[in-house]
Amino acid sequence: MGARINQDDQQLKFGRGYDHNWILNSKGEHPLSRAAEVYEPTSGRVMEVWTTEPGVQFYSGNFLDGTVHGKEGKVYGHRSALCLETQHFP
Repeated sequence: MGARINQDDQQLKFGRGYDHNWILNSKGEHPLSRAAEVYEPTSGRVMEVWTTEPGVQFYSGNFLDGTVHGKEGKVYGHRSALCLETQHFP
């Protein structure tokens, strides 16, 4: 996704990055399905997202601008974070 975030695409430009909902391909065999997996190669950390919801919203921190600070004063800069929000369709 990072390789395509700055493409000449109307939706990416409008949202300043990703803020898209994907329909999950759940077969309904289990009440809980894996919706996403994020892998960080430097640390080797892996995050799995499991849900009973039919969709997942991916937001790429498009409107973070350095004015929000987190733990120990960490600055949240533009696209320095992501959200995977399981939900029904917007």
